[in-house]
Amino acid sequence: MTARPSALLDDLDTALLALAPIRRRILAALTEPASAAGLSEKLGLPRQNIGHHLRALEAAGLIQLAEERRRRGFTERLFVAARSYVFDPALMQAPPDPDAVEAQDRHAADHLISTASTIVRDVARMRQDAATEGSRLLTLTVEADVTFATPADFETFTEEVSTAVAALARKYSASSGRRYRLTAAAHPATPRPAPARN
Repeated sequence: MTARPSALLDDLDTALLALAPIRRRILAALTEPASAAGLSEKLGLPRQNIGHHLRALEAAGLIQLAEERRRRGFTERLFVAARSYVFDPALMQAPPDPDAVEAQDRHAADHLISTASTIVRDVARMRQDAATEGSRLLTLTVEADVTFATPADFETFTEEVSTAVAALARKYSASSGRRYRLTAAAHPATPRPAPARN
């Protein structure tokens, strides 16, 4: 069994378990199958200590059994972890107020953050499911830097993007088939580091 490309951590207890320093080291070492003995040698930690953490990680679903093999009269178990872990941003957010009206202001930073958090959670979960099924998750990412000379240019750009997205949504609105969510977002670009010079 090869490592999963990514795994979503959407439970606080599981996330905290994964964040323990020694367990982070174990997870990082398990992108390829390994046993407690192999990890003990690689990480320089007692095998019994490694075994304890492996049992906790397996129970939490953070690692999977990759192989069992007979070796010198006992069964050696090899485990594998995901290549990366994605933390659900909602783990650190306050519970939603059921009486609050959902924000619809397209210029609100809170709305952008909430939408981005939903994308992180949903795409990570779907990628995890696709990997389990042995299929590929088809996604699209388009990025571009734009520069606005005046605030009015930003408003005009907003209207043009909204109009273009609405037109595409009307064009691709089949009554059956695979439904996709298109999200267009804009935020101030962070400065890019200058290239290093020798």
